[in-house]
Amino acid sequence: MSTISGGKVFEPLLFDQWDPLKSFNTFSDNAIYAPGSNFVTEVLTFANPCFDWKETLEAHIVEADLPDVKKEDVKVEVVEGGALQISGEWKREQEEKTHRWLLHERGNGKFLRRFPLPENVKVDQAKASMKNGVLSVIVPKEEVKKPYVKSIEIS
Repeated sequence: MSTISGGKVFEPLLFDQWDPLKSFNTFSDNAIYAPGSNFVTEVLTFANPCFDWKETLEAHIVEADLPDVKKEDVKVEVVEGGALQISGEWKREQEEKTHRWLLHERGNGKFLRRFPLPENVKVDQAKASMKNGVLSVIVPKEEVKKPYVKSIEIS
């Protein structure tokens, strides 16, 4: 199934029909040969990591899939307005003289996401870790204070 977005065609199964013996007319970093034609189809690439955000009784937990991203290339901040901001960059492998990209679907480039945090969080105790390409950010919640109630005996 082809998808048209912004005038560009994306065909996920295009390489199932690809004939490597056909001549290539044009190649660029973001193009692939379209079988049976004399034109090149652009493939849309973007950096759009997948995020999960869940709330437990104790904390807000945000996780992001960031394969091949080094922790030095990721920034986790609480910005003005109390939002958790996660930003970074996927760095694309440089093309070498010995090869050229025929297909490059994995995300690359910069990314930024913000998650508005509620007022009952302890941002000064937030922690972030990265393991096996998954970033985990834990922002603890303040204990819910029960209203003070004192019974007064009626005499």
